[in-house]
Amino acid sequence: MSSIEQATVSGLNETIQSIKNAQEKHAEQEHFVSLLSFNSEGMKYHYDCTPAKDIDLFDGKDYVPDSCTPLYDAIGSGIAKLRRGVTDDDQVLVTIITDGLENNSHEYDYMAVTSLMDKMKSRGWMITYIGANQDAIKTARELHIDNGLEYDATPAGVKAMMDMECESREEFYDCVAVYGSPLEVKEAVSNSYFKKSKKKDTKK
Repeated sequence: MSSIEQATVSGLNETIQSIKNAQEKHAEQEHFVSLLSFNSEGMKYHYDCTPAKDIDLFDGKDYVPDSCTPLYDAIGSGIAKLRRGVTDDDQVLVTIITDGLENNSHEYDYMAVTSLMDKMKSRGWMITYIGANQDAIKTARELHIDNGLEYDATPAGVKAMMDMECESREEFYDCVAVYGSPLEVKEAVSNSYFKKSKKKDTKK
């Protein structure tokens, strides 16, 4: 993602700001942020379940978008770590963004990742997949992820993608405020996370 590094950093900061805004809008919710970047040289946590109110904007200094794509390892390791810090009553939103397909994992394989996706979805986790240089909708479906979004690996493409993600995220938080449990939220949003026409109904 080196060609779109600055656009990605800018977009991540817009996402962080949207989370901070959601924390102010929904005072009854507690928002925490984890941000994991990865390449074939390793993985790095820039935030690790950090309270949204305590987060500074991402400076990108330790963000190195090069080398190969151990996508399965990043998904598997990231979710394994995250699940140790949450309960079944916590609403979890995982957003996976990549500009390439899996080509360098050693710890997790396809079967392990899809099994993990099924297990976490059964607990009400909302998992989304955003990809460039691929059919991201097809890739998401193959990974047992219900919501996929494709973007162009250009600065303009990244901005459009991040704008859509922030809009969808805001509507998701509104949905969390209406429904009770993670499974109820998951059922309400279903596979319409990225659709602008998502229903804005209220709990009967």
